[in-house]
Amino acid sequence: MRFRQVHLDFHTSEAIEGIGRDFSKHQFQEMLKTGHVDSITIFSKCHHGWAYHPTTANQMHPHLNFDLLGAQIEAAHEIGVKTPVYLSAGLDERLARKHPQWLIRNQQEHISWTADFMTPGYHQFCMNTPYLDVLTLQVEEVVKNYDVDGIFLDIVGVRECYCQYCVAEIRTQGSDPRNIQDMRKLWEQTYARYANRMNETVHAVKPGLPVFHNSSHVDRGRRDLAHVNTHLELESLPTGGWGYDHFPLSARYAQTLGMDFLGMTGKFHTSWGEFGGYKHPNALRYETALSLANGARCSIGDQLHPFGQMDHATYSLIGEAYREVEAKEEWCRDTIAITDIALLSVEATLWESGGDPHNHHKHHDTGAVRVLLEGHYLFDVVDLQADLSKYKVVILPDAISITESIKTKLTAFLAGGGKILATGRSGLSPDGTGFEFDLGVKFEEVSPFRPSYFRPNFELPSLRTASFVMYTEGQNTVPTTDGIVLGSKENSYFNRDLFTFSSHQHTPSDLQESGTGMAEGRDGIYIAWNVFEDYATKGSLAVKEIICYALDRLLSNNKSLMTNLPAQGVTTLQMQTNSNRWVNHLLYASPVRRGQGVEVIEDIPPLINTEVTVAAAEQIQDVYLAPQNLSLPFSQVNGLVTYTIPQWSCHQMVVIQF
Repeated sequence: MRFRQVHLDFHTSEAIEGIGRDFSKHQFQEMLKTGHVDSITIFSKCHHGWAYHPTTANQMHPHLNFDLLGAQIEAAHEIGVKTPVYLSAGLDERLARKHPQWLIRNQQEHISWTADFMTPGYHQFCMNTPYLDVLTLQVEEVVKNYDVDGIFLDIVGVRECYCQYCVAEIRTQGSDPRNIQDMRKLWEQTYARYANRMNETVHAVKPGLPVFHNSSHVDRGRRDLAHVNTHLELESLPTGGWGYDHFPLSARYAQTLGMDFLGMTGKFHTSWGEFGGYKHPNALRYETALSLANGARCSIGDQLHPFGQMDHATYSLIGEAYREVEAKEEWCRDTIAITDIALLSVEATLWESGGDPHNHHKHHDTGAVRVLLEGHYLFDVVDLQADLSKYKVVILPDAISITESIKTKLTAFLAGGGKILATGRSGLSPDGTGFEFDLGVKFEEVSPFRPSYFRPNFELPSLRTASFVMYTEGQNTVPTTDGIVLGSKENSYFNRDLFTFSSHQHTPSDLQESGTGMAEGRDGIYIAWNVFEDYATKGSLAVKEIICYALDRLLSNNKSLMTNLPAQGVTTLQMQTNSNRWVNHLLYASPVRRGQGVEVIEDIPPLINTEVTVAAAEQIQDVYLAPQNLSLPFSQVNGLVTYTIPQWSCHQMVVIQF
């Protein structure tokens, strides 16, 4: 898989004429060179349902009069650029109007994506209909007729559907469509059948050809769904609604799966389908660097104009980022993350317990990742199949009940010397009656007060001792005999209600101790609120520093990396075993909000004298900046390697050579 990919959308209406009229082999090649692009995903079939090449399995766009796909492949291959090929799988507006009976439907017979055929938009197909046979022929035709370097199938996944094909099949299986559990099994079977059919079709013609099925999200805890792909492409456009928190969460999970993966952002100011929108070059520099720092390769989304001419402004913009990526690739291949902490994903545990993560808010995982990034901890996001033995601390964020399988896994982890940080309802038995591990507290009940307050027995780095408001649900607990109390819980005078309210927002603390707010036991530390949800939704400095105090206490000055990076800085440590070196990535940018919730990166100030200490017992031969190949002064004392980067901006790699 290449490092510098472009995903070239081409969803083009039949109402536009002159399709591809300005395509030029020379201009196409020049733009790829300008953009330092080494792989470009191009279109066989778009959401409108049109093919961009001669076809017997589909219908060519009515205003295209030559083989655009073939011309693009020829032009790209001539200069050494790979060409994965895109087919819209879940959407095909041309066929949707011919065969509306093949579309996904909910229990009220409403169709998916666009509510009707009188509103502009696409409509999603059920793969349990004859549409699957049509799609199979389209994929087979492309793989047989063209020298493709991969297949990208879009808008697919496990989908809820009550179309008459699904209703008939579930009845054939002897079940009732009103049985939701049986319907969920059917939807899983439908997706598995689709994915296997596509993979078998591709590999029967070209064994081993890369295939990716895009659902826009890699479900944490569903390794079976991940492994229907040959690799992963993590769609995460920060300005398109994902935000800058999304990719690190997705990538820190993906790197644990042992699969090649890339991070997919876009050149757009907003998101897909935007023409004439551009990011600042610094945004793409940062976003591609964030991919490299997390063990990923890079993909940038673009959309081709209907006339077929590549946009010079776009490829100049992409080239700003990919010129730097090209220089860095040597230090980014075949990497393994070095980490101290495993964040057990709430989403992953919900899959294991038979819950529905798609209807469950993601604040617990998101808030935890944000704290870990800002605290400059080295961490992975893990599921229940992960090997926990390499970690020092496992975080159970806010909402993880301890099932028997989780208890077995964590008991083995604790026996190996690990520690737990549990918050909110995490650590409780499934019936919610008590804690399954020794966290220094006994459970009493869910607190009726919201908000309530935490008064720590320690001073926070940035604040004096106070009663800190906790906005999320809290738990009433009392210390065990051997529990170490690290702070107390305080209640407000009363909850805000019609006849009991005070001030503008909520009632202050009554300043009376009301149980334990934070405690430590043999197995780890417990915090009595959903603090990660709190940080995701409110971003309180006190909440972050409370969590960091707990983590630092559990790590016992045994962190693999320490740095004085500002809070918005990101750091990772990647191991390149074959080269006998570690690569410390440091990134810094500060997104700002513009318009209605669009996160934008524009200015990236330089950082001066960034200090880093890395735990390394083996003797170090050299520490140098990459790709500059400039050695840094360093010291190695008692297994700690210390160095200072005098000045850098956006992204800097420091190579620790053994």
